[in-house]
Amino acid sequence: MHASVTRRKTNAAALLRTAALALLAVFAVTGLTAGPAQAADGDVAWTVRTASNSFGADRSSFSYAVNPGGMVEDAMVVANHGSVPLDLAVYAADGFTTDGGQLDLLAKDGKSVGIGAWVRADGGSVKIQPGKTANVPFKVTVPANATPGDYVGGILTSLTQPDAAEGINVDRRLGIRIKLRVGGELKPNLAIEDLHVDYGGPSNPFAKGDATVTYKIHNTGNATLSAQQTVSVSGPFGWLRVEAGEIAAPPELLPGESRNVTISVHGVAPALRLAATASLTPLLTDPSGSTTSLEPVRATTHGWAAPWPLLLLLVVLVVVAAGAVVIARRNRSRRRSREDARVREAVAKAIRDKSPQKG
Repeated sequence: MHASVTRRKTNAAALLRTAALALLAVFAVTGLTAGPAQAADGDVAWTVRTASNSFGADRSSFSYAVNPGGMVEDAMVVANHGSVPLDLAVYAADGFTTDGGQLDLLAKDGKSVGIGAWVRADGGSVKIQPGKTANVPFKVTVPANATPGDYVGGILTSLTQPDAAEGINVDRRLGIRIKLRVGGELKPNLAIEDLHVDYGGPSNPFAKGDATVTYKIHNTGNATLSAQQTVSVSGPFGWLRVEAGEIAAPPELLPGESRNVTISVHGVAPALRLAATASLTPLLTDPSGSTTSLEPVRATTHGWAAPWPLLLLLVVLVVVAAGAVVIARRNRSRRRSREDARVREAVAKAIRDKSPQKG
């Protein structure tokens, strides 16, 4: 994890202090890279890394499998590479996945119920002289009633310094991710929710268009999961099937998390009624790093894909044809009426001509 910076306004006004505390609670943890993480700014520079012990050496993060009621002990190594002594706060926090797919951690005053509540560092702070390193021991204590499954968070070092030029406090955080699997029945499961398909066709009624498939991936189980995705769109009876092609895997979702997905499928024929199918193959990673593919999850929805220009042309033709029929019928009726009138007049004339003349 790289350092993160949070600013807080320092002002005598209570309103500004309240706003500053709210801003202080917001921070981003980015760059979950292997090896030690480093923060540097002028005379202040420090790194954090995992300690070498029975859990291994050169670990990129902390990873444990612990039964409810169990406890493990480990340590983080903090090195002061700057020219001034450091007094760092040390604490743990629960993690969550950001919209950008990165792991973020709750602020120190956030409500942690997993890693942040179960991990405690000795003393809660560490003082390090320039050029020195220090081990920061911590314990992970899992409650006896803990729900089985995966938990993700991190252990952080924090340094708050005033910035007189801007009148703010700068809070810099640097930490390492902690992955914990609590023993018990593991129930990994992903669900596809709110599946929709929309169609956008070109002005040419005989050309193909694009379908947009949207859905939500919801981790309804108790294990951290990623997934392989496939999306296809077809016409009635599965005809004219088109695949979306390769789709990037979503970031790992923690239990309870969800992520919205939008996929464009090109070259879809306007087959009036479309069927869109989304498929997820959940990917489960165990504490050792091995990945297992689980049973796929599928969902299908339907939508309209009408060639509107062609339909409009057909409607116009139908209207014109219907109008022609009506006009023809009216003309025939008028001709018939005129003919009937001519016949009646001829008959009347003939009757008049045959009648005897009086006189």
